[in-house]
Amino acid sequence: MVFDSAHFDLQPYAGFDMDAYVRRTHCSWEDAGWQSLLVQRFHHVPVVERMELPAAADLHLVLPVGGRAEMETRAGGRWHRHIWAPGRLELGVPDQAALRRYRGEGPLRSLQVHIPRGTVERTAAQLGGRAVDYEAMSASVAAGDPLLVEAVRAVGSAEETGDLYAEASAAFLAVHLITRHSRALGRKVPGPREDGREDARVRAAITLMRDRLAEPLTLADIADEVHLSVFHLVRVFRRATGQTPHRFLTHLRIEEAKRLLKETDFTVARIAPLCGFADPGTLSTAFLRHTGTRPSTYRNS
Repeated sequence: MVFDSAHFDLQPYAGFDMDAYVRRTHCSWEDAGWQSLLVQRFHHVPVVERMELPAAADLHLVLPVGGRAEMETRAGGRWHRHIWAPGRLELGVPDQAALRRYRGEGPLRSLQVHIPRGTVERTAAQLGGRAVDYEAMSASVAAGDPLLVEAVRAVGSAEETGDLYAEASAAFLAVHLITRHSRALGRKVPGPREDGREDARVRAAITLMRDRLAEPLTLADIADEVHLSVFHLVRVFRRATGQTPHRFLTHLRIEEAKRLLKETDFTVARIAPLCGFADPGTLSTAFLRHTGTRPSTYRNS
């Protein structure tokens, strides 16, 4: 599908056969007359064996708003597994093609926002930066940002016509992404956390933990994925978060267990493996140690 807008350097995914994979229900360029920001809503087919995503020049934010799926994406020469679930925002790295496959548990829906790369880079220059580290930005976004999620939801549900709202929204999103999720390449940042590359690897490790909560992850697995030794991973992770990777992963698993206890009627036996615990007893022991109460008591309260 081809769109014509002077604000975008390239049409998003030009030449990509979207009809084979999605049904678009909204396009801000066509439905609201926006030029500075492209917002689209999609319904996705539930199963894809192979989908080749060509590189896009702009920043592509994808927010799942319905359904759940296990996805595998090959980008930069390696396969990465992650979970598609409502509220888990992801950012596509500009100029990076990807191969994706997935199997969903039912219908999937998403809200997708394309920010012109020129807007982002002009904003970075105004903020004193030199070049944006998009890979670090992507890893940081995947680690979580409730404000950004709500901003994307708001933009996606806006009914304002004309480009003024779109231009202001694009500017806000660009400023937030740069100030919250990026660093200027080549700039020396003072203080104990001056190695931005290590910080990016910590964020990537956290993303891996979130996406693979149900799997028996080891320190070696995480270290291998982020290209660090186990010793180096523990050192930089503790420096960045104040916790060891093991304790941080356990905390994430307990938080997921709390969410499932509150939002579903799943038994503790069913919740345990979904959160990476070998059996209900292991979950109960860890839950008591971290929260001071047992899962059944927490649910009843």
